[in-house]
Amino acid sequence: MRIARFSAGDEPRYGIVQGLPQGEAAPTGESEGRLLVLKGDPLFSRPEATGEVLALSEVRLLSPVIPRSKVVGIGKNYAAHAAEMGEATPGADEPPVIFLKPNTAVIGPDAPIVLPAWSNEVHYEAELAVVMKTLVKDVPVDDAESVILGYTVANDVSARDRQRAEPQWVRAKAFDTSCPIGPWIEVPEPGAQSPFNPADAMVRARVDGRVVQEGTTADMIRSVAELISYVSSIFTLLPGDLILTGTPAGVGEIRAGQRVEVSVDGIGGFSNPVVRR
Repeated sequence: MRIARFSAGDEPRYGIVQGLPQGEAAPTGESEGRLLVLKGDPLFSRPEATGEVLALSEVRLLSPVIPRSKVVGIGKNYAAHAAEMGEATPGADEPPVIFLKPNTAVIGPDAPIVLPAWSNEVHYEAELAVVMKTLVKDVPVDDAESVILGYTVANDVSARDRQRAEPQWVRAKAFDTSCPIGPWIEVPEPGAQSPFNPADAMVRARVDGRVVQEGTTADMIRSVAELISYVSSIFTLLPGDLILTGTPAGVGEIRAGQRVEVSVDGIGGFSNPVVRR
C-alpha cells in the first residue's frame, strides 16, 4: 500500500495511491493513477477512506511525512561510498556514523533545493529512508520490523566542502531543503506480496535525466533492523521520524539550473530543481 501526502489547493491531506505500475519515477501529468482520500493522518489513526477519489494529475505531491522531531542520517553504510570519500569502512565492532537533520530540512517532490550561499560544492545522495510507526526506544534487532510504518525515498543533500572543512557535519547536512523525500510511503501489508524488498532494492540518482548513481541496498553494511536498533539505543524515535540508511557510491555535485531525481525500485522516485538565491 502506498500512502501519499498531497495538496489539491487546500490543506495537506493523505490518500492511498492506486492504478500505477511499479516504476522508478513519480507520476506525470499524463498518469492515470488516482488517490483514495483518507480521513485524518494515517500515522495516528487507522486509514479510513472518505469516499473521495482524485486523479494524481490533479494534485501536488508533498513530502509524505514531516517528522515530528528529527531525521536521523547514517554515514558510510556502503563500503564503496566510504572508499570514494577516501575514508575507511567502519568495522563490524564499530558503531555506525550518525548525524541529524531537523524537520525544517524536509521538502517534497518538485520543491526547489536551495544551494546555500556559504557552500560551493553541494552533492546529491540517493537513499532508502525508513518511517517510524510508533514511539521507539531500545528495540531489539528481531523486533525492529514491528516499529516500521513504511519506506520512502530520500536525497541526503550535502554541502561537501563544509563537510570536509568542519569537525562536525551539522552545517553540511542540516541546512534548509537538504532533505527531499517522496513520492509516498510504501507500507508493507501483512500477507500481501510486495515488489519492494528493503534488503535488495536498487537505489538511483539522475541529474538532468542521466543516471549518475546506482547501487543496491543488499550492499548496506548494517541492515535496516540493525540501524533502527542502534539508533533507538541512543535516543527515542517518535512516530513519523525518519532514518536515512546511507548512500551507495556515485555521489556527485549538483548545480543551479539542474534537476536531480532519486528513486528506489519498488517504491518510486521524484525530482527537484536546484536553485541558488
